[in-house]
Amino acid sequence: MSTDDNLGLKPATVLASMISQGQLASRELLGHYRHRIDRLNEQINAVVTFDWERAEQAAIDADQMVADGAELGPLHGVPITIKDAIATQGIRSTGGASELGDNIATQDAPVVAKLKDAGAIVFGKTNLPRWSGDIQAYNSMFGFTGNPWDLARTPGGSSGGAAAAVGAGLTGFDIGTDIGGSVRLPAHFSGVCGHKPSFGVVDQMGYLDHVHGGSTEADVNVFGPLARTVNDLSTIFEVISGPTADRATGWRLELPPPRQRHPEGLRVAAWLDDEVCPVASEVGGLLEAAASALEHAGAVVDRQARPGIGLSGVWDVGLPLISAATSPARTNEEFNDQVARADDENQDEVTRMRARASVIRHRDWLALDRQRQHDRSKWAEFFENHDVMLCPVSASAAFTHRHLGNLYTRSIPIDGVDRPYADLIAWTSFIGYAYLPSTVVPVGLTPQGLPVGIQVVAPFLEDHTGLAVAAMIENLVGGYQVPPIANLGLA
Repeated sequence: MSTDDNLGLKPATVLASMISQGQLASRELLGHYRHRIDRLNEQINAVVTFDWERAEQAAIDADQMVADGAELGPLHGVPITIKDAIATQGIRSTGGASELGDNIATQDAPVVAKLKDAGAIVFGKTNLPRWSGDIQAYNSMFGFTGNPWDLARTPGGSSGGAAAAVGAGLTGFDIGTDIGGSVRLPAHFSGVCGHKPSFGVVDQMGYLDHVHGGSTEADVNVFGPLARTVNDLSTIFEVISGPTADRATGWRLELPPPRQRHPEGLRVAAWLDDEVCPVASEVGGLLEAAASALEHAGAVVDRQARPGIGLSGVWDVGLPLISAATSPARTNEEFNDQVARADDENQDEVTRMRARASVIRHRDWLALDRQRQHDRSKWAEFFENHDVMLCPVSASAAFTHRHLGNLYTRSIPIDGVDRPYADLIAWTSFIGYAYLPSTVVPVGLTPQGLPVGIQVVAPFLEDHTGLAVAAMIENLVGGYQVPPIANLGLA
């Protein structure tokens, strides 16, 4: 085993290059991650299911391919984990729900199959909330995951175990899911990079979001990578993107290249705060610093530009559509409870809105979808004059664990004011319901030592533009930092 205790913190693309050049054995790297997991996972509880035996054989085979001079994929030999909401052949895949507690997937989700074809080796599954339905990573089977920066706080959700594992160097990278921010929020809270692709660009079959999940696409939802560098995100995104199997006969995916590869002349809109969902002062300062760094590097930054729709649209259109998309996870009892909430005038309006969306009639859903298409046209017009939009990921940095109550009843203190829990997903949901791609990159630490990320939002299907600008920000402000708990070389 390597004497470098922090080997596994290197970017996945660097590790893949080392393996392909014979500088590192895949089997050695797998053993290294197992060593790090033995040291850290009991505290963090990020990886909840393991498949060491098959991973060991796959690593042996990967090393033999190098020795034989075989053609190698871009992720060859890199050990990885997968969010437990994504079906992975031969491994327990639960969606965080006890109903699937003993479920062993019989085949890989297409996204997992593509990663394996590119040479990645899956050795485990990462923690999440029940049916990916919370901003934390907690469920009754596996308990809760701690944030590597502060174990008393959440790493975010729903792909919280994924982000914590990446941040702590327990895996090469991970794949999460994102419907209301479930890749972007954990990236922000845990200090790693995350990419939410344009809707429809990555096949989301195999998504375990309810008992019968896996065979249909969920509206708004996407699969996306979590990694330690933006370059890793770009490489992984290239591997996993493409048409679904039933469309591949006649469809090809050819996304446009980045509009700009350097800050000079880049047209940036910066929407860094809003009275509809104010951002904590310690978060807002870091967002402004990132925008200013781009500006000083030559970008043209407009802090007043808006897409012709207000952030309040997230309450009127975005969250109702997301609630409707997640409604199949409701049990009959939960569904009936939502019916009662929708009709209860004593409930607050956000609770009633989410309840109404969960039991929505198709005619009403179509009206919401029409409004979405109107909003998407406003975004398209906006991006005729701007290359990207910078905006917050969430109103606050990582918060302390909160397992009492639910999405409708919890509150969060932000700058001394108790705010509705749903405020935490306002900025991500606003981008997601319009199907736009968004890349999150870390931009610094708060005075409490908590990471903060920024959303780089690009035009629909222009994922490469957002990734390129995120890489610029990463280069200017530093990107991923190693949490103290993960620096075993200093332990």
